[in-house]
Amino acid sequence: MLVIGHPYIDVWQAVRPERLGMREWPNIPRGQSWKHGICAHLGWPHEEQADIARAWQRILGRVRNWNDLEPSVIGRVEELIDFVTAPGA
Repeated sequence: MLVIGHPYIDVWQAVRPERLGMREWPNIPRGQSWKHGICAHLGWPHEEQADIARAWQRILGRVRNWNDLEPSVIGRVEELIDFVTAPGA
């Protein structure tokens, strides 16, 4: 068994904020849904779950390649791949 994580509030944060035209991800107050807060900050719809799903698709659409992701999440993915592909795994 391997347990790994990432240092982000949400995996959305693994996308470099520059890809969305921001210098950094905004701070969303505790108690507020992070994803809803991000959408509100960006001026995107966020009332329905479908809005949140569309926001994720929009964020993913800005990712051109692995250079648009934070290195720490790439390292975690590589670690997981190494673990599940190791001989005898």
